[in-house]
Parts: sequence; structure tokens; C-alpha cells
Amino acid sequence: MISFIRGYLSEIYEDSIVIESNGVGFSIGVPSSVLSELPAVGSEMKIHTWLQVGENLMALYGFSTKDDLRIFKMLIGVNGIGPKGALAILSTIRPDDLRFAILSGDAKAIAKAPGVGLKTAQKVILELKDKLSLEEAVELKRDAVAGRSGKSTEPLGSAREDALEVLTALGYSPTDALKAVRNVEITEGMSAETVVKQALKRIGMA
Repeated sequence: MISFIRGYLSEIYEDSIVIESNGVGFSIGVPSSVLSELPAVGSEMKIHTWLQVGENLMALYGFSTKDDLRIFKMLIGVNGIGPKGALAILSTIRPDDLRFAILSGDAKAIAKAPGVGLKTAQKVILELKDKLSLEEAVELKRDAVAGRSGKSTEPLGSAREDALEVLTALGYSPTDALKAVRNVEITEGMSAETVVKQALKRIGMA
């Protein structure tokens, strides 16, 4: 099993990259989230990988973080979704946003991926929702934005939950509501109304 590859970025294609490591060029399928964050060709980089081994095929898929790789592995565990289907989903909706789409039951957001219909998207939600937690998803996103590795122990309060209900009642999709609320720094004693106002400011509606 190839857990990760560290080497020099040699080539960039529409849905893959080539990394040269110890004189060997590894062709690695990647989602658009990886392509958008690549360094310049010739730069050193590390990518977390999963190796597909079939009867007549060997293919590598790569991701920026271990957690994104974990989401990919969860997707290919869903009946009817193979590595290419999982990569298509992660190229349409970023891993962080996919977590929120699954947790909020936003099948339409997942179904935007090529070759993924509404029924398949609903199956993804059904099979993976219990394997993710909203608090974990929020904290992972905050850690990524802050550039730190530790996790906050702040619990999800009723203010956040009530704010999510208000935003969805205002017409925002569950995914958009979660994305807005996750960027609000909720302090002790903050009301749901305040959370909603701050969330709306972040999406330019206040």
C-alpha cells in the first residue's frame, strides 16, 4: 500500500498530476481541490494516496490531507460508487463542503457531480451520515482556515442549531446555511439571532 508520495511536481493535467520521486514518475488522479492548490511545477510536495488494484488496472488517487483521503475511502465504500465516481464528486464539491452536504441531507448538491443522480446522492447521504459528526466537520474546517492542527473542545450549542433552522427557513439550502454558520465565532451566551445576523453578513445579505 502506498500511503503517501513525497517528490517533485513534474506535470499537471486536467484530472491528474505526475510526481517524480527517486527517479520514478507517479501518475496520480486528483480532484479539483488538489489542482487548485498545487505549487509551481518543479516544487516539492507531499500527497496522500490510495492505490486501486484491479485485474487489469493499477491506479493511484491523491489528496491534500489524510482527512480528505478518508472521505474518498468512505465514498468508494458506498455501493455503486467507484474511485472515478468518488473523484467526480470531490471535483464538483470540495471535501469540506461534501461533509456538510451529507450531514444536512443536501442531495441536490451532491447530485451536481457528473454521472451522479439524485438517487445515488441520497444513497451517499443514507450510508455516510452516521459516520460523520457535525461538530467534527465544523472544527476540521476551522482548523484548516486557522492553519492549526489542534481541535477546539467548544460544544455545539443550541444557538448554532437554532440559527441553522432560521437560515433554512429563510430559503438557504442546508449546505449554505452550515457553511455560513461555521464561520461565525460563537461565544457563550450568544443568541441565535446574533448568530444569524453574523452569518448573513458573511454571505452579503445583512
